Amino acid sequence: MYRICLRLLFISFLLVQLSSCVTARKLNYMQDPNNIIPAYKDSVAYEDYRLRTGDKIFVRVYSTHEETNALFNGPYNQLLSVSMDANPQADLYSYTVQPNGSIVFPMIGEVSVAGKTAREATRTLEKAIEPLYSFSTIELRVVNRYFSIIGANRTGYYPILREKINIFQALAMAGDAGTYADRSRVRIIRETDHGTVVKVFDLRSESILNSEYYYIEPNDVIYIQKLDEQFFSILNLPSLIATTISTISFGIFMYNILFTGGSGN
Repeated sequence: MYRICLRLLFISFLLVQLSSCVTARKLNYMQDPNNIIPAYKDSVAYEDYRLRTGDKIFVRVYSTHEETNALFNGPYNQLLSVSMDANPQADLYSYTVQPNGSIVFPMIGEVSVAGKTAREATRTLEKAIEPLYSFSTIELRVVNRYFSIIGANRTGYYPILREKINIFQALAMAGDAGTYADRSRVRIIRETDHGTVVKVFDLRSESILNSEYYYIEPNDVIYIQKLDEQFFSILNLPSLIATTISTISFGIFMYNILFTGGSGN
């Protein structure tokens, strides 16, 4: 009876340990879809970001008239234009999209930009300026763009310094997802014009490259939950063997104390 109990204990524990190992299948990216890893259809190509309420945009006017440049740009605008995205003074030299979808531009008044891409908003501003100041062009950029990552010990708030950024670049900025991150159920919490949506996908699947999950947008929150296997912290075969032996030894020790009185008979 004693041996049978030990065998059952060993087999049960071994099965639990094997199912709890953090294998390459759970960690590796760019895996071919199969019966476990889902396939995502070619659903969405990259689309230019469209301005929303609360966005901040940097505007610089280029004109043949120095007076016009000084009027719209101010003394520091030219120096800040190169590093505006990471500059802590960005709020002082940018325009906020108001709840009605417009910005208030000097000498022009309200100009509607919400729902437009940066290129479309640039053309709209140029048309608004043209009647007063001909031969003027505009540089427009969305600034103070950030995304967040929470969970799996990778919590952080990161700036978007490029026009577009994909999910792998975002994770690289955070130092990857971590060993015990559950890559099979990654969530992106995104604000849209129709409310907040949550997109759930398997980060390991190669087919996300051409899917709606590939590119992130400003203000996205990437949530990565932890694997259940982190309780055992088993990453490879040696650690599995060491954990199994130590657990069995402890089980035998406790059995001797509880059922044999520590006599070893």
